[in-house]
Amino acid sequence: MKLEVVSRSGQTIATLDVNPEAPVSELKRKFYGIKRKYYPSRQRFTLPLKPGEKRGTVLDDSKSLSHYGLGDGGKVEFKDLGPQIGYSTVFFWEYFGPLVVYPLFFFFPKYLYPHLEAPKQHHLVQKLAVAYWSFHYAKRIVETFTVHKFGHATMPIFNLFKNCAYYWGYAAYVSYFVNHPKYTPPNEKASLACLGLALLMQLGNLRSHIILSNLRKPGEKDYKIPRGFLFNNVTCANYTFEIWGWLLYSAAVQSIPAYLFAITGALQMTQWAIAKHKRLVKTFDGRDGRPKYPRRWIIFPPFL
Repeated sequence: MKLEVVSRSGQTIATLDVNPEAPVSELKRKFYGIKRKYYPSRQRFTLPLKPGEKRGTVLDDSKSLSHYGLGDGGKVEFKDLGPQIGYSTVFFWEYFGPLVVYPLFFFFPKYLYPHLEAPKQHHLVQKLAVAYWSFHYAKRIVETFTVHKFGHATMPIFNLFKNCAYYWGYAAYVSYFVNHPKYTPPNEKASLACLGLALLMQLGNLRSHIILSNLRKPGEKDYKIPRGFLFNNVTCANYTFEIWGWLLYSAAVQSIPAYLFAITGALQMTQWAIAKHKRLVKTFDGRDGRPKYPRRWIIFPPFL
């Protein structure tokens, strides 16, 4: 069949000869064959807007063209998503930075605090703080390549610079003050208790990520209801452990930049969690044989 590819303004970009039973991924492959600039992960196709619609239906790569009612002479709208980069690549670099940047202030105070006398020995709290920080980001890198399963293969390349600026910048900001030669550590026993609990939160976060990774079998993309561990009570248990881990770290080091980092991350994760919770509640509505999503906290019991 002949399928017309149009821009969002309605101008014809190309006319392709495709099998109606072919998957959308085949349409992308053929479009790339004539428009070499737009490799498949850079393409997004949607159905033209119908009266009353605000957004067109996005075509899923795994579904056939006929699934969307497309026949001979049909039209699809094309959007260029811009240069793309792999999720795992972005995750590696955004986590690798903090793993390197934070310890610089700990190991090289002579060069990073040139106008101050470097301490002969770091406080125990500073030593444990750098160990906790390094463990966290090393764990994240390992999870990226061994645990996480990404729903999308790529993201806009701009995200690499945005995410790295956030993580690398906060790493330097927090570390500068926690490892400062004039840093005064809080009560040692209280700090040890907080860091011990923070480590348990990281292990809980790891356990949550493993549960999420095992939700779908290879090739599956449909949403699943997370079950087990804290997921029986909280939709985004992985975020719950993450937030508590950084709050406890901040309490251990008693540093304003650390609290700002924890709060900024918590606000972002809360937005993601609310969106995910709404999506799961909408998907699992208890109708037409679908299970009903159980009543749960979203991210931070007993408040949300």
